[in-house]
Amino acid sequence: MADRRDPGGHGPTGEHDRGGVFRRGGGGGPGAPDEFEKLYRPRESEQRVVGETRRMPSADEIPPAGREKRRRRTHSDAREYDGRGIKRRARERRKRRFTTVLVMILVVVLIVPLGFYLWADSRLDRVEALQDYDGRPDESRGDLYMIVGSDSRDGMDDDQMEELATGSAEGQRTDTIMLLYTPRDGDPTIVSVPRDSYVPMAVPGYADNKINTAYADSVCGTDEEGEEVCGGPAPLVESFERASGVAVDHYVEIGMGGFVDLVDAVGGVEMCPEEPIADPKAGLDIEAGCQEMDGGTALGYVRTRATPRADLDRIQRQREFFSALIEEASAPSTMFNPFRAGPLVIAGTDTFTVDEGDKLRHLASMLLAMRGGIETTAIPVGDTPTMPDVGAVVTWDEQRSEMMFEAMREGEPIPEEAMED
Repeated sequence: MADRRDPGGHGPTGEHDRGGVFRRGGGGGPGAPDEFEKLYRPRESEQRVVGETRRMPSADEIPPAGREKRRRRTHSDAREYDGRGIKRRARERRKRRFTTVLVMILVVVLIVPLGFYLWADSRLDRVEALQDYDGRPDESRGDLYMIVGSDSRDGMDDDQMEELATGSAEGQRTDTIMLLYTPRDGDPTIVSVPRDSYVPMAVPGYADNKINTAYADSVCGTDEEGEEVCGGPAPLVESFERASGVAVDHYVEIGMGGFVDLVDAVGGVEMCPEEPIADPKAGLDIEAGCQEMDGGTALGYVRTRATPRADLDRIQRQREFFSALIEEASAPSTMFNPFRAGPLVIAGTDTFTVDEGDKLRHLASMLLAMRGGIETTAIPVGDTPTMPDVGAVVTWDEQRSEMMFEAMREGEPIPEEAMED
């Protein structure tokens, strides 16, 4: 039987004479590649030499980084690699230096001032001057500072007291009471409160008396609960508030030694007295005309009463000098001079006493409020009678003083009619 797999009858299977993939020839003609060669012959593009084989340069062939000719790179430049990462590490070092410098700048600009502020704020002495009590006036619409000059000798040795002619009295009294009032719109005003102002006392057991009596720590009484209450910042503030109907927002106090240090810290203050003044009790002997006053001279100048109008002249000098001192302390020549600003901050924070709720920023606000135009006046005086067991006192002009206090309560500028020379 014939094998069906070999139709030609050649061999058992008939596959030996069958054309397959190994058969050469084709329809390409003589010299043309057969099918097998077409499968394994490389392409023409692979036979062409595109360029030399790339190799990494050796370390000896790389010039030192500092000797390369620097040129400005453009956006079309390709990245260059030196094989050792020198340029990359240099870039990283520059980036780290830039970050370090930036962090240091932020520390100086932000953290150092904050730390200095907190340190200076912590140096302020604080007392409970603004207290709540039955009948206390409502908060006013303006801003009111009570500024008190104390004759306390705390911190002064015997030589300083002798040099400044302060005497050696113990305790504390006040010869200077001023108000810095800032309305909602308009310039601030310094208002002097005559120390002999006849007002109701906030010290238990005392009737009407001079307002500076409420500050004296030697004046004491017993309240309804049997506790002893002596004069000081809180009774002084309360006595003024009850008499005027105006609430005090901030309390600032400075002693004699602190006053001297402040004046010296700003390099002195120029004043122009119209007449010569000689007062051995105040340690003062000055000529008429403009002159630079140091701390000791300035203290005598604001304390003396050796002038024709005595205490009224002293009130006017205190207002003028305080304005000049603030102007000098807040001047750019002081604020941006570390040899003046540093001692000023140290002297101020070491000698100022403020209310428990007051911060250093409130003192700064006080200075800024007085940098522009500022007016000076006093509570209008009505009469100067002599009262039994009290002596000569000052009574306020009822109509004009109420006009002033009403403006303070409403946050309005003080009317001209209420101004006192």
